[in-house]
Amino acid sequence: MTEENAGTEPGNATDLSNANAAAVTGTGTGEQWLARYKDSLMGVFGAPQRVLVRGAGALVWDADGKEYLDLLGGIAVNALGHAHPFVTSVIASQLATLGHVSNFFTSPTQIALAEKLLELSAAPAGSKVFFANSGTEANEAAFKLARSHGGKARPTILALEGGFHGRTMGALAMTAKTAYREPFEPMPAGVRHLPFNDIDALRAALDDTVAALVIEPIQGEAGVRPLSAEYLQAARELTREHGALLIMDEVQTGIGRTGNWFASIAAGTTPDAMTLAKGLGGGFPIGAIITFGEGPSQLLSAGQHGTTFGGNPVATAAALATLHVLETQNVLANVNAVSELFATGLAKTSGVTEVRAFGLLIGFDLSDDIAPEVVSAALDAGFIINAPRPNTIRLAPPLNLTVEQAQSFLTALPALITTATAAKLMEKSF
Repeated sequence: MTEENAGTEPGNATDLSNANAAAVTGTGTGEQWLARYKDSLMGVFGAPQRVLVRGAGALVWDADGKEYLDLLGGIAVNALGHAHPFVTSVIASQLATLGHVSNFFTSPTQIALAEKLLELSAAPAGSKVFFANSGTEANEAAFKLARSHGGKARPTILALEGGFHGRTMGALAMTAKTAYREPFEPMPAGVRHLPFNDIDALRAALDDTVAALVIEPIQGEAGVRPLSAEYLQAARELTREHGALLIMDEVQTGIGRTGNWFASIAAGTTPDAMTLAKGLGGGFPIGAIITFGEGPSQLLSAGQHGTTFGGNPVATAAALATLHVLETQNVLANVNAVSELFATGLAKTSGVTEVRAFGLLIGFDLSDDIAPEVVSAALDAGFIINAPRPNTIRLAPPLNLTVEQAQSFLTALPALITTATAAKLMEKSF
């Protein structure tokens, strides 16, 4: 091979010519990339707001060089922000050693991560872990766990109005939002949705035909709505009384997001199974379900469930690295300190009517239905936030967000609300 064509022959590891090289380096304007996006990707997410090319900590940069403070964290995924040096070094080291093995085999990182999750959740003897690739996959496993437990005698699975558990068919059946479900009906049978936080409705619905109750301790997609401690206690007592499983979806609330490792366990409620994802891998895709005790842990036997990539060495190494940093860098204490700052500052902001802060899962309501306009104004000002409802803003930033970064948003928020209000009025005038 001559010097001139070195690194350009097909298959050479350094061959990143033309469009591929531009993709890796982020070369090109946002407008150019969005045109290519429109021509090549399905429109299931709508038009992307920006083209992001680089991140460091809680900051990201778009293709045009603009900097943003990421207060959404990939929707509660980037627990340690972007490109955390320890996590990325562990991922690179593991990938250079062993990237993937089939589920005919295991790896040390898979075993160590399962052991760590059982330790952190204080799971009793006989408890087990299954690894998947996402929250919706973890909830699919939970759906099958419930079906296995219920059999033909217990055909009913209960979930809550306002809940979100994913978009694959089993997870979607447990998700209450009509707009997500209707295009794909009929759903898998047997799922009933109960009013949120209504103990009387729960008591009336739970009988010996119910296989499982599936709930989120805090509903993120519904605007950060918590179930009361009384409801969680009733859920545990009633499911146990009727022989049903209590399954906690902690995909969004788990792994330190609320300032505790797991929101439900911190509230004094140990479930029969708990699903995890999002922050577990610190940005690398991984999901999990923990089954508590021997009974739930024996419901799925060899061949009844599986996944090609779940629990692969790189994903489990990423999760181990994330958990290590959370444990050793005092991150959960930071979550609680920054949460208090947000809660206090938001409550003092004109136009904010209610604040619900659970660690760094925060929802706040506005006096007018201008949340989408606030999101747009914030993006223009260099902040990434989310509007799950017309009058609600959700924040789910990296857990290592600094006090100074949080304060920068609080300082900017009054002007963002003013800008959004003006934009809404202008829209109504046309």
